[in-house]
Amino acid sequence: MTIEPYISFGDEKESAYIRKRLIEFNAEHVPGNLSSRYEEINLTIKNDSGKVIGGLLSTLCWNWIEVEILWIEESLRGQGYGSHLLNKIERIAKEKGCTFIKLNTFSFQAPEFYRKNGYDEVAVFKEAPTGSNHYYFKKSLF
Repeated sequence: MTIEPYISFGDEKESAYIRKRLIEFNAEHVPGNLSSRYEEINLTIKNDSGKVIGGLLSTLCWNWIEVEILWIEESLRGQGYGSHLLNKIERIAKEKGCTFIKLNTFSFQAPEFYRKNGYDEVAVFKEAPTGSNHYYFKKSLF
């Protein structure tokens, strides 16, 4: 007789428990000096009146930073704000001893922007979403 597990949608508490357990497991398998390195690093750009016009949301994990979101107000794109954010997060990553930065973007977003800023394409999923591609980039820092 086999027992089918009961599978349901988890709530926030259950999700946090699962995340915590994986983090504990992972910590046992990385060098001690890296095991507790996890930090959110979020940057914003504001105009003269204090309105947020851009930003970068990222996570430092072990020996890298992952840029999760980089956004600039549409009317201000192409004026260097995004490059300034990338330069800042790269400086922070180096100061914190990270060896690379990774990120992902879609073909309708900014793959050329990341290439222009020195990021190397490491993978692409075609037709994700349908009609577009999903790119993964990495930039080594040392």
